[in-house]
Amino acid sequence: MRWLITGGCGFLGANVADRCLMKGEEVVILDNLSRVGSSQNLEWLRARHGQNWRMEQEDIRNADSVARLVAELKPDVVVHLAGQVAMTTSLADPRLDFQINALGSLNVLESVRLHSSESIVLYSSTNKVYGDLEWVQYVETPTRYVAPKFPDGFDESTPLSFESPYGCSKGCADQYMLDYARMFGVRTVVFRHSSMYGGRQFATYDQGWVGWFCMQALQTAHKPDGHTFTISGNGKQVRDVLHVDDLVRLYLDCVIARIDQVAGQVFNIGGGAGQSLSILELLRRLENMLGIELMPQRLPARASDQKVFVANIAKARDLLGWEPRVRAQEGIANMLEWLQAEVQP
Repeated sequence: MRWLITGGCGFLGANVADRCLMKGEEVVILDNLSRVGSSQNLEWLRARHGQNWRMEQEDIRNADSVARLVAELKPDVVVHLAGQVAMTTSLADPRLDFQINALGSLNVLESVRLHSSESIVLYSSTNKVYGDLEWVQYVETPTRYVAPKFPDGFDESTPLSFESPYGCSKGCADQYMLDYARMFGVRTVVFRHSSMYGGRQFATYDQGWVGWFCMQALQTAHKPDGHTFTISGNGKQVRDVLHVDDLVRLYLDCVIARIDQVAGQVFNIGGGAGQSLSILELLRRLENMLGIELMPQRLPARASDQKVFVANIAKARDLLGWEPRVRAQEGIANMLEWLQAEVQP
């Protein structure tokens, strides 16, 4: 099969591309290499797979470039991962955020509609389309917030509420993906992701929190008296965490064979209730794993930050035959090992 991966040098994109190439698939990556770590992931893919794939350094904001590439390739699958991923960046530059996430996604959809109507389009959306979830009743415990009425997490019927420029731009693209299936028959599938982590993730302070705090823990282990870092809010915010190996398996092994049944549908994707962590709980795990003490400085809570988001993954389990396999303890250990080998904190 021929795969076009937008944002293919990002965290998830590089892992998807690597797995496709290992399976002998034909891979073309579209990436403008603006994301932290994308150039390193490009070199990693080249070192592992030589010239058996193609890199197009283009920007999804350029409609003509996207259309040209889709018309030439007529890919079997478009994995649309290119995007602006940070809430803080969207607040600093809402226009840029819109152009990348909303307009860039429309460019992808229009290119498929006009030039490659049989392509499958898999889109990486976000739990932020549900807003801050402040209408939910929470209980505060010593280490986390709990949503008692949602013991299995939030499913796809959760009301949409686009808040913050990032929520608006990703929500816009999310809805365009579903509408192009309704109106034009484009075979789209939308994944509303919770927190993902794993190798090839060059996390920053505002995106990729599991990887970021793993890095802070390693830096503290190397300089116990000389490293400081911050958390926003009280650290009791909860997310379900999902290792990238489980994500790659979802994209490559669980969707394509079932596309006739699931085209035009949306799935909440995360580690589920069994793999949820608060920031404080992650920090305690890291302390135990590394034999250190972490004393972060606290900043005010971020605007529109959800106290709890845990994905109810029952629909993905029922329709896609997918559920996570990598437990958080194993995944975090793997993340620490990768950071020590590749990033050298």
